[in-house]
Amino acid sequence: MRRAWPNRGRRGCRGWLLALVLVWVSCVSGCADASPRQPAPAAPPASPPPVATEQRQVVVAVDDLGPGFNPHLLSDLSPVCTAVASLVLPSVFRPGPDGTLALDTTVASSAKVVSTAPFTVSYELSLAASWSDNTPIAAEDFVYLWERMRREPGVVDAAGYRLITDVRSRAGGKAVDVVFAQRYPAWQRLFTDLLPAHLLKDAPRSWSTALTDSVPVSGGPFSLLTLDRDRGQLVLTRNDHYWATPAVLDSLVLRRSDPTVMLDGLRRGELPVAQAWPEASQLAALRQLAAPALGAAPGTPPAIRLQSVAQPMVVQLAMRTDTGVLADQRIRHAVGALLDRDALIAVGTGHGAGGTRVDSQLLAPTTPGYRSTIPAGSPAHPDPKLAEQLLTSAGYQRDQAGHWMMQGSPLRVTIGTPTGRDHFQAVAEEARRQLLVAGIDAVLVSAPGSVLYTDPTVLPSQAVSANLSSNPPTPAAAPGNAQGPVPPIATPIAGPPAPGPASGTGAAPSSAPSSSTAPAGSTATLVDLEVVPRPVGADLATEAVSSYGCPPGMTGVEQPARNPSGFCSAQLQPVLDTALSTGLTTDQLAAAIEPILWRELPTIPLFQVVTTLASTPRGDQATGGIGPGPLLLGPFSAAASWRPITS
Repeated sequence: MRRAWPNRGRRGCRGWLLALVLVWVSCVSGCADASPRQPAPAAPPASPPPVATEQRQVVVAVDDLGPGFNPHLLSDLSPVCTAVASLVLPSVFRPGPDGTLALDTTVASSAKVVSTAPFTVSYELSLAASWSDNTPIAAEDFVYLWERMRREPGVVDAAGYRLITDVRSRAGGKAVDVVFAQRYPAWQRLFTDLLPAHLLKDAPRSWSTALTDSVPVSGGPFSLLTLDRDRGQLVLTRNDHYWATPAVLDSLVLRRSDPTVMLDGLRRGELPVAQAWPEASQLAALRQLAAPALGAAPGTPPAIRLQSVAQPMVVQLAMRTDTGVLADQRIRHAVGALLDRDALIAVGTGHGAGGTRVDSQLLAPTTPGYRSTIPAGSPAHPDPKLAEQLLTSAGYQRDQAGHWMMQGSPLRVTIGTPTGRDHFQAVAEEARRQLLVAGIDAVLVSAPGSVLYTDPTVLPSQAVSANLSSNPPTPAAAPGNAQGPVPPIATPIAGPPAPGPASGTGAAPSSAPSSSTAPAGSTATLVDLEVVPRPVGADLATEAVSSYGCPPGMTGVEQPARNPSGFCSAQLQPVLDTALSTGLTTDQLAAAIEPILWRELPTIPLFQVVTTLASTPRGDQATGGIGPGPLLLGPFSAAASWRPITS
């Protein structure tokens, strides 16, 4: 037992020593922590404060984000679509400040005609040019755009692509030879806004819907990062995979703002730049803000600077000429004689605030050498007597209530307007009102532009609104008859009727009324008249053939889609074919084409869209003095060189 005590004592000493060591280590550690000469390890860096993020971007207010971002679709034409395409999609040629085309050497090192028999253009693409997912920009992108443009309906300026018979790849896809069926002087306008074939070619409905809410990859200085339609915001971010000069900004934000918010933001300086398609009241408020302040010192700049920006788009009424009630040229001219074109233009432009009158079928106010070609009388001005003569010759008579009837059935015209386009909707509603007053049953249907501009019929599931007025106006009564109310018009569920007389044939009146209403049980409504944009600003002959030409048939090439109205004139087509291959002057084209178009009347032009660009002094400083830019690119095409807003 005595031997156990010494061992227990040694164990006790070791325990005390261990406790003393732990106390000493704790004290030293505490002193070390307290010492200013030995700071604690630095924490991971925090995210940049919000103010830093704001300083690396520019916010632009817009009144609408547009329906989509495929610049080759009529349905997607909008200022925002133009802006996104110019910053995200690659083009072989781009217009300079004066509109002259120049080779974009970041995309192609050369592009030239190498043969005239057959007419062949050779492109050498930049080896560095690639999409933001590192897929090369190559021949397959040329093939994809060519195939879609020659086959799909509702596209922009397809005539040049329809002349192409082959697209051949060389040098691993970095060289492309394009072969044409005939000489095409405007070849430099092809292959703009190339699309990523490797992502779109196998995607379901890739052409019509894949770019509705995004552009999946970028071939330009910016990428489309996010689109939030509910919040009304689109964010373009710098494309860090861009092989050429990178964008200065981290991001460019396009923010949807109503007129009041936009005006307040400009006044307070929170919105440096804004672009709007204004109504008269909004434009007046902007002009007041742009005027020098009362009592301000001489030389004091106004709160904002305003500029008008013409858009490459003419709004017109397109009439279905290949089938339905308006296939009869007499009915088309009667409708034109009953419509008050001045009122339609006033409604669509906000009484002149958002557009310029167009009095030409082909030319636009921004076309060099533009002049009015519209004949005196109808459709420049209403002519009810002429309309009555034409409708009577077509077999219609007015009943006691003033309605135009044939064998107990009313003359009915279905008017189509794209959804989400307020100005287009206003034009369609006014046209319907005017036709109702004139005794023509007019039905209004609204459908997505991707449907309306690609198919002559609209399914009930696609039409989102119709018969907007439950109390339509009273038509003017026939002479000697009392006026009677027009009953509300139900949405017709109709299929395509039998074709009416061919355009310009002057055929005898049919034994039954030509109407857009099909027998009961049919599933679709034929649209007779639609509010449609017509692209302008490119090659005039190409625009003419694309908008008014017959679909060409070429050996080995799939039959292309018809133009938006289905119009085809045996008299006009030889003139168009010659214009496309020889490159006629503006005066020659106008003299040869305009009289035929006014006589056959496939369309009634209304106005060219004009937006208003507002910029504050800080916005001008950041953008280098933003201007309208080239017609086909717009004011944001130089955004890659813009600098952050500084306080």
